[in-house]
Amino acid sequence: MPTHQMIDLERVPEKAFLVAVDTGDDAGWSAEDSLAELANLAVTAGADVVGAEWQNRRHVDPNWYVGKGKAEELAAAKRETGFDVLVADDELSPGQQRALEELLKVKVIDRSRLILDIFALHAQTHEGRLQVELAQLEYQLPRLTRLWTHLSRTGGGIGTRGPGESQLETDRRIVRTRISKMKERVEQVRQQRATAARGRDRRLWPTVGIVGYTNAGKSTLLNALVGSEAAKAEDKLFATLDPTSRQVKLGDGQIAIVTDTVGFIHKLPHQLVEAFRATLDEVNRADVLIEVVDAADPHFEEHRTTVQTVLDELGAGDKPRLVAFNKADLLDRAARNGTLPAPAIAGSVFVSALTGYGMDTLRAEIAALLASLWVDVDVALPYTVGELLARVRERGTIELEYRERDVRVRGRVAPSLAGELEAAAGRWAASLGEAADEVVAAAR
Repeated sequence: MPTHQMIDLERVPEKAFLVAVDTGDDAGWSAEDSLAELANLAVTAGADVVGAEWQNRRHVDPNWYVGKGKAEELAAAKRETGFDVLVADDELSPGQQRALEELLKVKVIDRSRLILDIFALHAQTHEGRLQVELAQLEYQLPRLTRLWTHLSRTGGGIGTRGPGESQLETDRRIVRTRISKMKERVEQVRQQRATAARGRDRRLWPTVGIVGYTNAGKSTLLNALVGSEAAKAEDKLFATLDPTSRQVKLGDGQIAIVTDTVGFIHKLPHQLVEAFRATLDEVNRADVLIEVVDAADPHFEEHRTTVQTVLDELGAGDKPRLVAFNKADLLDRAARNGTLPAPAIAGSVFVSALTGYGMDTLRAEIAALLASLWVDVDVALPYTVGELLARVRERGTIELEYRERDVRVRGRVAPSLAGELEAAAGRWAASLGEAADEVVAAAR
């Protein structure tokens, strides 16, 4: 009897062909460089990249993205390579997408849709899936008519994961309603995160946010600081979507809460920045930032520009920052065998999160940066605020002078604690004033 073998079609990788237009407007990025990164994205999404083309033009073609002649060359490349998905390096208009699909008779997606697809692939938690679905729906809304047609023809695969497949029979009104509901749920996540953050503030541990380009080693750095596998660390783009917060000992008994956040990337879709704002609020709430830079990447300067752009968009561009030039083990023998201490120069540290090189220096620099933000206080507090005084002793460098009616607190503390001390001292002074007024009134 003949044996029948089941073939898992889902595991057959799609053949992707990449295309880009170099207008010269993207400082530091050539089309070839950007396509190399796009190829990594496509592989992360599960594709087999079979070719790439780019074109130098003053502007992208409003109808075809590339010029008509280059579009016809893509048709020839399809016959040669058999690609079944075309990936453009820039966000396509619905018209550009439609024109290329009709010419090539294949699925056409753009860089934004590819990144959204990777996020859908990697979203593990309820929060992550909520935020990805919101971003996908907002991306899909202006492309709704064409989306249904090409999805029904291609039957899934890269660029079609997430809500699209379950929404094929909906119309714009239903999708808008869905977006509205998703925004409400994401806002609930934001409020829950704010509540958790207030709880951390109450304990008055300083907070540190880890930011950086995707795959720079942020999760590996958090694990090295903690000394355990606190965060998922993989050699993949966007391996971490959900922020991970852990306690880190910085020395002298000082503890900080360090949070690993989602990585940034060149041409990050604005829908993702908006949808993940609840998660990225962790960056805004942090007292200081650690910017992780892949020192071995020849484009790290361009990566830093991208990170700065996103931080500016989040309102955190001017936040106090340390730069951790990571993957030093790929550049320096000392970082591989630990024979010399890591230098700290002008707010930056040379480290290897993989080998542990420079981590003690980084901890010391974090502690010093946090301490530099502390402010001077000299206040009088009543004995009744014992819990506050206990936290001041634990978290500040202060002297306590116990007097007949109150305690004088002098020294340096974190800004948030200083505000709490000033408020308590104000209430105490006001109560003393009221008591004095009552004595005077009674004497009359």
